Amino acid sequence: MNMGKIRAALAALGLALFALAAHALDVVDERGVSVELPQPPQRIVTLLPSLTESVCALGACDRLVGVDRYSNSPAQVKVLPQLGGGIDPNVEAIVALKPDAVLLAKSSRVTQRLEALGLKVLVLEPKSHADVRRVLDKLDQVLGTHEAPKVWRVIDASVSAAAQSVPAGAKGMRVYFEVNSAPYAAGESSFIGETLARLGMKNIVPASLGPFPKLNPEYVVRANPDLIMVSVRSAQGLEQRPGWGGIRAVREGRICRFSEEQSDVLVRPGPRMDEAARLMARCLADKFGEKFGDKGGGR
Repeated sequence: MNMGKIRAALAALGLALFALAAHALDVVDERGVSVELPQPPQRIVTLLPSLTESVCALGACDRLVGVDRYSNSPAQVKVLPQLGGGIDPNVEAIVALKPDAVLLAKSSRVTQRLEALGLKVLVLEPKSHADVRRVLDKLDQVLGTHEAPKVWRVIDASVSAAAQSVPAGAKGMRVYFEVNSAPYAAGESSFIGETLARLGMKNIVPASLGPFPKLNPEYVVRANPDLIMVSVRSAQGLEQRPGWGGIRAVREGRICRFSEEQSDVLVRPGPRMDEAARLMARCLADKFGEKFGDKGGGR
């Protein structure tokens, strides 16, 4: 090989190395751990529904190779391998998929085990509106999609539009949002509480009790909310709970029972928060006597 060809080969190699370095990523996750990725991952496993939905919202759904059992949106993820729960997934099944990156929550018990097996793991767990925006930005960096600013603008504008649609008579009403029948509630400091606040509602569960506190049922009776929002999963027998027949919301029939599909939208801090806001706004319009376009949701 003559010197010209050698120089050309070296130049090509240099360009290839430069391109590789340009795509290399050093991402700090929510543990404060720096995770090095040689390039944007093309084979991704997500173990939290909100992360699955966020990856898809950024236009990278086709890179998902496996999800947790609760990830069911958008529809195309339903055909992917289900890898168990987010807390204790099937490690062997994950490894077999040879993912470039695994996205999971802080509460997962397999983070260190997956890392010990040589997998790249990113811990990301949105819990507030600000967290959703931050996670979208972080995933945008990881995926190289450059879509997060636009996605967030749509979410934020849509939540604001939902707030504008709330009937004047519903503003300031006191609401109890039940997450499950233990009962656990969505408090002021939860992402659900943040959405309710943007819609002009007053939450009977103050931030001081935490985002999703377990309540004594008598607490709700004493608080006497004007409106109850609850999933059909936990609404069974709600009116028959001791003392609940006297609650204003029960007495006046102001209980919004959300379907299982709607509940999935409502309890996930992710890119469908705008849809959640619309469901809540429809509930308010329905129960406080004013029209709101399509009245199919949350009744």
